[in-house]
Amino acid sequence: MLFQLLVQDGHINPGLAIANKIKKEDPNSEIVFIGTNRGLENDLVPRAGYQLKIIEAYGFQKEISIENFRNVLKTFSSKKDVKRFFEEFKPDIVIGTGGYICVPVFGVAIKCKIPTLLHESNAFPGRSVKLYAKKVDRVLVGFKETKECLGNAKNVVVTGTPTKVRKLNITYTEKLKILNNLGIKNDLPIVLIFGGSQGAKKINDSVYNIIKNNLNKKYQIVWATGPKQFDIIKTALKNDSIDIEKLNNVKILPYIYNMDEMMNISDLLICRSGAMTITEISIVGKPAIFIPLPSKMANRQEDNAKVLEKIGAAKIISNNVVDYQNLSEMIDFIIQDRIRLEEMGKIAKTLAPENTEEKIYNEIKSILH
Repeated sequence: MLFQLLVQDGHINPGLAIANKIKKEDPNSEIVFIGTNRGLENDLVPRAGYQLKIIEAYGFQKEISIENFRNVLKTFSSKKDVKRFFEEFKPDIVIGTGGYICVPVFGVAIKCKIPTLLHESNAFPGRSVKLYAKKVDRVLVGFKETKECLGNAKNVVVTGTPTKVRKLNITYTEKLKILNNLGIKNDLPIVLIFGGSQGAKKINDSVYNIIKNNLNKKYQIVWATGPKQFDIIKTALKNDSIDIEKLNNVKILPYIYNMDEMMNISDLLICRSGAMTITEISIVGKPAIFIPLPSKMANRQEDNAKVLEKIGAAKIISNNVVDYQNLSEMIDFIIQDRIRLEEMGKIAKTLAPENTEEKIYNEIKSILH
């Protein structure tokens, strides 16, 4: 029986994808996640059928404050809980997918000489990955640019980031059925807009005003607002005497459950630029307009977006300047040129990782044997 311990914080879906691959290849493997009681792991990990071990850990802020000092102490104090758990569980390998929780967990794992592996989804590695890059047995990265950021670390392998989204060969009839279910036609280009599971207010505000000013006459919009913002937007439209169910060339949804299909049939994507989204866009081979989520600590999403922008597959509009006017102009610039659309999509496809899960699984096996 092969025992595995997966450490997970920010990148939940890659962690789950790695776990699922291990279970598929080695059904007797015993897998436990470590997380905090504040993240999405509390919902997604048990839902996927895995045990979740909770510890207390926090990110380190740049500013000096009593709260930050306390959080640092709590994070390092959690090493005692990690060590106790290791003694009980006796993991054969510790796998991390980035985030501050790696600090106490990998500190203990390395000291206890347990085999270790880190996976970094972002184009620019986080502090925990940089901290342990030369100390762990292997670092797996989503982009070749990430490897370049890790200096002279010799144990870095480019594998890509695992995701559920795949390039689908959707027939014309199947596409018409999907569009019919949405209540939109096939006579105009489709712009798919989303801001993550919770939505993105800056994106939503801009798109709202594009619709309100009827600026999308030459394309159709499929817009996932996020569940928390859907009713707010519906009410705002009603106050502007606009019926959400009777909009021309627009379908507004709280959430898109068939995201793989929608990404495949859309002509242009507008979204944040998290590591998973970048990977998925390269897999389906679509042009994109990125509005990166800003961060006080590090602009990870902007770094991700630049990977596609610099090769000509995407455009970037900063979160602090985006509005309905510059977003509308950017959409028109891209969407009205079919050749440009296709060329940007082909370029994006060149970054698509191949056999990601298999590569990651092989690296795990190489460490353990």
